[in-house]
Amino acid sequence: MGRVEAVCISEKKGTQKVNVGKARLIDNFGIENDAHGGPWHRQVSLLAKEKIEEFRKKGILVAYGAFGENLVVEGIDFAKLPVGTHFKCGEILLELTQIGKKCHDRCHIYNTVGDCIMPREGVFTRVIKGGEISVGDMLEIVDMDLKNEALEEQSQEKINIGRKTE
Repeated sequence: MGRVEAVCISEKKGTQKVNVGKARLIDNFGIENDAHGGPWHRQVSLLAKEKIEEFRKKGILVAYGAFGENLVVEGIDFAKLPVGTHFKCGEILLELTQIGKKCHDRCHIYNTVGDCIMPREGVFTRVIKGGEISVGDMLEIVDMDLKNEALEEQSQEKINIGRKTE
């Protein structure tokens, strides 16, 4: 489980995102008022707080949103998760659709320090179910296939228990 540390948007493409503290996620769109929302597979980007902190140790003080990420989350190493992983935050349900992204142009951060973490550490999700998200909310990993398997096993156990008593 992870803790949301920042909720970032940009009103225009090509500009740095800024932490707005809270936002509304819209089904199959992304974050309301974020320029990168739309009906495609990269609706909400996530980046681990720990990866930003490692980058900051190089001496570059970057604000949340500087890498183009929508959500900064402490406690989850997103780049190690497989595509298809699901995340839940309250009523919100996200599906991991892409790990990393090749940058079209070198960003200001890359040009300054010769490196950018988003292409290898950032991930992208689509919004399956929207809702409100705020700094301090908890984001958990939920694997729907494993959850369905567990429910099927529980149902089978109940059937087996019922047969033993007959």
